[in-house]
Amino acid sequence: MTGKTAFETRYGFRRNEVLLSNWRENPFNRWAFQNLGELVPTARVAATSGSAEAPVRDFSGLLGEKVSVGSAPETVADFLARSSTDALTVMKGGKIIGDWFAPHMDFGARHIIFSISKSVTAIIAGILEGEGVFDPEAPVTQYIPEAVGSAYGDASCRHVLDMSVSLDFEEAYLDPESAFARYRRATLWNPGGGTESLREFILTLQRLAEPHGQTFRYRSPNSDLLGLLLERASGQRFTDLMRERLWLPLGAVSEASIGVDMEGTARTAGGISVTPRDLARVGEMMRQGGTVNGHRIVPEAWVRDTTVTGGSSEAWQRGSMVPLFPQGRYRNKWYQTGFANGAYCGIGIHGQWLYVDPRTEVVIAKMSSQPEPVDDPLDLEIVAFFEGLTRLV
Repeated sequence: MTGKTAFETRYGFRRNEVLLSNWRENPFNRWAFQNLGELVPTARVAATSGSAEAPVRDFSGLLGEKVSVGSAPETVADFLARSSTDALTVMKGGKIIGDWFAPHMDFGARHIIFSISKSVTAIIAGILEGEGVFDPEAPVTQYIPEAVGSAYGDASCRHVLDMSVSLDFEEAYLDPESAFARYRRATLWNPGGGTESLREFILTLQRLAEPHGQTFRYRSPNSDLLGLLLERASGQRFTDLMRERLWLPLGAVSEASIGVDMEGTARTAGGISVTPRDLARVGEMMRQGGTVNGHRIVPEAWVRDTTVTGGSSEAWQRGSMVPLFPQGRYRNKWYQTGFANGAYCGIGIHGQWLYVDPRTEVVIAKMSSQPEPVDDPLDLEIVAFFEGLTRLV
């Protein structure tokens, strides 16, 4: 009888047990979230050539500190374990002050960020808006004429950016018979894909009776459509846009990747994989008002609109995520917390977070492999953890 392989010893299962049908499930997601390209088609986004990542910064001094996340204080180490954290990078004042990795994730490894991909994609929309290439107030059909007859036929790009499209679609992550499951097949994320492209699927979606713009409805196809809008507006593939407009100017140290469908369409709603440090660099660029080392990447007015002044409180209050941020708003695929410190964030399923606190100048990138796609009580605790952590560092 043979012993365990090194892979099985590290992850607790064999590689051949990770399938297209179960890669987002526990425990397989602990490996799959770092290796999306072995499961679905992906495209590369090159980083700055010749750059090298600085060594890991020891975070152990903070692991024994306590933060209040629920009914009782909990150590940082205990909360990281309980919230299925794979990696954590913390920046303060523009400097990396700590990295933490679970035993099954290496320093420098990429990890899927799921719906923080939306926030990254919106940054590129902001860049193209600043160049005069993309008009967020234009009708969707100006860029995608074939959207006529779909839910997007009378929607604006602004509705797409702010998740206020009156879209008849539910984010039923765990229902194999839902339209969401068909959506996952179109992205090649579930078995049975390859017969309908992501673009074809999106353009079959229909609208609700309510006018666009009234209610915040978190619907991921909007954000895949945004990627298509940016491609049509610019005449470039999304991967090229991301590399040229964001990844290279950002000074990202490591290559990124993004899932693509049967037509090569990028999964801009949730398919981007990056390292924790590069994700933190995105947050720091936003904290700096759209600049990196004095070089402007995104218009300052766009960053301020996204993180401070824009978004509809009324639309947010009519949406389903009010319990997370009771005074929040949603603008350009970023969440404004409504907190006194002006914190804002990008969020992805299974515990992906990019949290920016302008008051303390802290940026936190948290990558996780939570068993459930959505865990509302844990999300509230994670926000409390971030708020406590910003005071500790």
